[in-house]
Amino acid sequence: MTAPVADRLPAPLARRIALAAQGLAEPRPTGPVDSRQLRRVTDRLAVVQIDSVNVLSRSHYLPYFSRLGAYRRPALDDFTGRRHELFEYWAHEASYLPVRLHPFLRWRMAAAEDHAWGNMVRLQRERPGYVAEVLDRVREQGPTRASELLETRRERPGTMWNWHPAKVALEWLFFTGALTSRGRTAGFERVYDLTERVLPSPVLQTPTPEPAAAFRELVRTAARALGVATERDLRDYFRLRPAAARTAIEELTEAGELQPVAVEGWGAPAWLDPAARRPRWIRARALLSPFDSLVWERPRVERIFGFRYRLEIYTPAAQRVHGYYVLPFLLGDRLVARADLKADRRAGALLVQAVHGEEGVDRAEVAAELAAELRLMADWLELGRVVVVGAGDLAPDLAAAGTAVTG
Repeated sequence: MTAPVADRLPAPLARRIALAAQGLAEPRPTGPVDSRQLRRVTDRLAVVQIDSVNVLSRSHYLPYFSRLGAYRRPALDDFTGRRHELFEYWAHEASYLPVRLHPFLRWRMAAAEDHAWGNMVRLQRERPGYVAEVLDRVREQGPTRASELLETRRERPGTMWNWHPAKVALEWLFFTGALTSRGRTAGFERVYDLTERVLPSPVLQTPTPEPAAAFRELVRTAARALGVATERDLRDYFRLRPAAARTAIEELTEAGELQPVAVEGWGAPAWLDPAARRPRWIRARALLSPFDSLVWERPRVERIFGFRYRLEIYTPAAQRVHGYYVLPFLLGDRLVARADLKADRRAGALLVQAVHGEEGVDRAEVAAELAAELRLMADWLELGRVVVVGAGDLAPDLAAAGTAVTG
């Protein structure tokens, strides 16, 4: 896709624009974090990815901590539960989204048949009418967990590829939009209910836009969240197909809602949100979830920060380079280190299992700032201490950074 370039951006400026768009250019609140501030982060990011790994914290809690510092996690739970300001759906993987976006994802729900999973096709073939039976059961009994519908003691929740029949049916109904999530249990099991019993009436009554209009809104939302982005960046945010994303980008460009730009060193056309902030400097300090929207698209991370980042959860332990659950550390406007972290709740400690600094950083400064951030995270997670237990080239500096980290 080509378009007349109206502006050329130096790489450092593009990096600062991206950070500002993600809410990382502003100082954290100095007092208690309230619902208004949580809502502002949600509105800015639009998509907060969910992941079940709990070695440190459920991932969706971390982007708010990265931007706001310590806050009450139950306040965020209220957004997905009692308040119903967020809903759960497949956006960028499983995600929480502001309810205003529900109408703009109905095209995906309506197109579910085009994406039928093998186990769903098999279930419909082998047990005609079973999905309708499950829907009726949820309608009759109200909020339902998949584990409540196990038919035999031998059935297990399993992975997506070996779900028991009721779980397959519930997930299919969730994908089509007939059901949504009313919340999650303490063990992170999804609680399903009829969508009309969960989402606010004004959202349900909002007319469903044509797919083309929905694609424009999703690309528009992605552009605001990213600040400056390539076509791949824009479509990846909501996992849009290339053709639909390209058409939406072209239409938004023609309307003046996206501005074509050339970014130094990117090697690909880019588009700028005309309303994006252009900070002269950024003084951020944050540990980022592996599923944070700033870093979830690895090629973009490498392009913007020169930071090669891979998630090694599924890599055999002996072959891992940086660790199991590694969080990039943002200082200023650069990613300067990465830390493999674990919450040892029984021992009341935040464990630093490995920590590595990037080439050329001021090791003493990075270690001191990282120690302070780890202390803040430990307090937020209600862990009494931070302990460096592993290796990595920055580990000695971190252990020597003072009382913030104890060895």
